[in-house]
Amino acid sequence: MSITSILSPRRLALGLAVLLAGCAAGPDPVPRLGSVTPPLFGDRNPAQFAEPTPARYAVHGIDVARFQDSIDWVAAREAGVNFAFIKATEGGDRRDVMFDDHWNGALSAGVARGAYHFYYFCTSPEDQARWFIANVPKTPGDLPPLLDMEWNPFSPTCAHRRPPADVVQDEMRRFLTLVTAHYGQRPIIYTTPKFYRENELSAFEGYEFWLRSTAKTPEQVYTGKPWRFWQYSSTGIVPGAGGDIDLNAFSGSADDWVIWLTQRRL
Repeated sequence: MSITSILSPRRLALGLAVLLAGCAAGPDPVPRLGSVTPPLFGDRNPAQFAEPTPARYAVHGIDVARFQDSIDWVAAREAGVNFAFIKATEGGDRRDVMFDDHWNGALSAGVARGAYHFYYFCTSPEDQARWFIANVPKTPGDLPPLLDMEWNPFSPTCAHRRPPADVVQDEMRRFLTLVTAHYGQRPIIYTTPKFYRENELSAFEGYEFWLRSTAKTPEQVYTGKPWRFWQYSSTGIVPGAGGDIDLNAFSGSADDWVIWLTQRRL
């Protein structure tokens, strides 16, 4: 299914007009949502990727959490941060202490923003969905919510809770169903090679994926799995952000980005 096939022509035209209107309105010190700024990123430890390399993709962004305690979002946007995935919650009772700062800063700089939840296997999916919903506002224009699915080796209570694949997938669906119902958008699923393989997520359908692969291309690691976002580095250097930061690419062209935003944000 193409990115435009589920949109009516009238809705697509209206959405494109909304996103692009700012670009024709004259000079603005902050790039507009939907406009694409080329990436001016460095990498402390760059990987040698086979084709297609991250540089092939036009639209790049970052993901952030409490470890990034101060970001000049305007500088980051001007350097090519077109979108940001921002950690909001984990488990059933933890809220990222930097969520508000990052959430508001991204918006003020014209960065498309989406909030993510880090999943715990010692708390029910219903409780985790309610916690995420209680802490992430439902704001028109935001990107879809994101669900971070990976094993957690650091939790003192959940580190060794690794249920079988059928249980993992059942819990994912229960969380995703509740979050979809509240926000009116299907969440995007983030995962890692190990978690993807061990939980048979190649067969998990109906959702867009954000895939981590910092040494090989997604095509090499997640053979045959369509992806929307690719996390290709954890050692990025981005103007306005101190220290290492995760870098991500969108799967399409600059025009595809505008269309996808229209599809997912209106």
